[in-house]
Amino acid sequence: MMKIWNSAVGLLIVTGTLLGLTLPFGKVAGEAGVPPVIWAMLISVGAGTVLYLAMLARKERLGLNAGHLRYYAISAAISYAIPNMITLSAMPHLGAGYMGIMYTLSPMFTLILSVIFGVRKPNALGMAGIVVGFLGALLVATTRGEAGFPASLTWVGIGILLPIFLAAGNIYRSWDWPKGAGTTELAVGSHLAAGIMLLVVAVMTGNLPALAMLAEVPALSIAQILSSAGMFVFFFRLQVVGGPVYLSQISYVAAAIAIISGTLLLGESYVFLTWFGAVIILAGVVLTTKAQTS
Repeated sequence: MMKIWNSAVGLLIVTGTLLGLTLPFGKVAGEAGVPPVIWAMLISVGAGTVLYLAMLARKERLGLNAGHLRYYAISAAISYAIPNMITLSAMPHLGAGYMGIMYTLSPMFTLILSVIFGVRKPNALGMAGIVVGFLGALLVATTRGEAGFPASLTWVGIGILLPIFLAAGNIYRSWDWPKGAGTTELAVGSHLAAGIMLLVVAVMTGNLPALAMLAEVPALSIAQILSSAGMFVFFFRLQVVGGPVYLSQISYVAAAIAIISGTLLLGESYVFLTWFGAVIILAGVVLTTKAQTS
């Protein structure tokens, strides 16, 4: 366990796998009638509560100064509340595998934002990767989701917002990491803040009574809470060990889990151009990843 805790590769595999489970879990929950805002709230409140209990058992405290509160609020919005709402809302229209492909775009957008905000200087390899990745993304976008069930361009556009928010979260969390803060502490604060945000959305949209529907999928709900809680412990540790760009590569593992589960377990299918576009995106991501070390 200690080897994984200090290994960027090990953390990447564990975090990406647990993240990838959110997609098939979310699709099954949606098919059972659970609204996206309720499932997203379950993810954040469930994970935040489990991790907070772990903190209490270790007699750790949650930082509540201005820097911590700012971090919790901003990280909650751009890293969890909004991305989870996008994923769970778009997935019924685009498919779990398709949304998994959207995850793979986050390293490319992370590099773009790194360049824009001066975290990194642009180089030829990185720019080539961005161009190739965008070409692949455009190709995937034209297929508009599962074969035989084309989604509207509006849903495709919403799906593409996912990697943009994930990339923004990757950059922000490293840039504004509170001094001396621990990984579990930040996971707890961010997720409880996201849970509060989603609770407000549920009340405003009239979806709060649908909380009762979680009782109809108890095993799935528990599995989601446990996988989310575990994922975010490793997620914040990977942020420390690997940095924002390396962290963004959890999207590869998550996409693989989503595509495999979507096609083999959920009966999804995609046309050749979707797969071809995914390969082109992967090539672009390989270039942008190499650019980080050149």
